[in-house]
Amino acid sequence: MTALLDARGVVKRFGGLTAVDGVNISVGAGELVGLIGPNGSGKTTLFDCLSRVSAIDSGSISFDGVDITRRRPHQVARLGLARTFQLIRVYRELTVSENMELSIQWRRIGTTRLFGRTDAATRRRVESLLEFLMLSRLRHERAGALSGGQRRLLEIGMALMSEPRLLLLDEATSGVNPTLVSEIADRLQEVNSNGVAILLVEHNVGFVAELCHRVVVLDRGAKLAEGTPSQVMADPAVIEAYFGAEGE
Repeated sequence: MTALLDARGVVKRFGGLTAVDGVNISVGAGELVGLIGPNGSGKTTLFDCLSRVSAIDSGSISFDGVDITRRRPHQVARLGLARTFQLIRVYRELTVSENMELSIQWRRIGTTRLFGRTDAATRRRVESLLEFLMLSRLRHERAGALSGGQRRLLEIGMALMSEPRLLLLDEATSGVNPTLVSEIADRLQEVNSNGVAILLVEHNVGFVAELCHRVVVLDRGAKLAEGTPSQVMADPAVIEAYFGAEGE
């Protein structure tokens, strides 16, 4: 499979601590890949590197054949790479619709026209995504009034507004009521079936096993294992490093 995202030998240090240690990771067009590991294994730091939120100390990152190693986050977003964050990032004082509109204007036109009038095509996409994400009835509610799961869905919607080719999702089920987790899984499967590749950091191993075509495991900043969910879950090194502290 041709890699849409291809990172080679990525290293990220914070002083004397190596948070990401020579990681190779790729995501193919239309693929759904899980990234798991114990707390502190470097998953979110690697996401920051891949999305160019953080500079890397060595290695290379390419997206669709373009070297993005030194690109800025907004430049990478315009190439078709979008992401969410472990701590939900929405504009709590704005309405659900305003959050959606603002996200696409940031990606398409930058800050100079950020608060200009939203065009009809953008408004149609907002309505379509809100319906898809079961948020239509909340379009005029302030984002801060939503539940954790609803805010997570809103953040995913904001990332989808720019029609990305690759979506990096950091803890998609964190803070989400268990009754909503299956709905998020269904929506992500549909997004993926429509051709959007997804790289998913997730602590919910069952969620990853159900959704992902392939799983990468990090431990202490380095890649520990890679394979299908069943292969990874049966790997003794993964069981020891990832599950050992939590029990079977």
